[in-house]
Amino acid sequence: MYEAQVEIYSDRTNAVVLRHPGRKRPGVLVQGDTLFNLFQHADVVCEAARGRLTEDAQRELVELRDALLAYLDHYRTVLSEHGMEPPFHEIAGSRHEN
Repeated sequence: MYEAQVEIYSDRTNAVVLRHPGRKRPGVLVQGDTLFNLFQHADVVCEAARGRLTEDAQRELVELRDALLAYLDHYRTVLSEHGMEPPFHEIAGSRHEN
């Protein structure tokens, strides 16, 4: 872990806009519990859409869900490396396949 100064353009709850040093453009800070909720929504939609969308549309939806899962996995790993628990509780048996 290290500390750095960031430029904060908006500190609206769940929509912080900031620019990290060395980055040209600002980004959006997504809280861990919000990221988890976004992933869960995408996962539910993937399951509900199975067999109802075109193959291309299903693939795009799965890619979206998997991108959110990759961010979530990274978040979990970083918290674990620093001895922290995530701000959410997962339900056993949650889906993560196509």
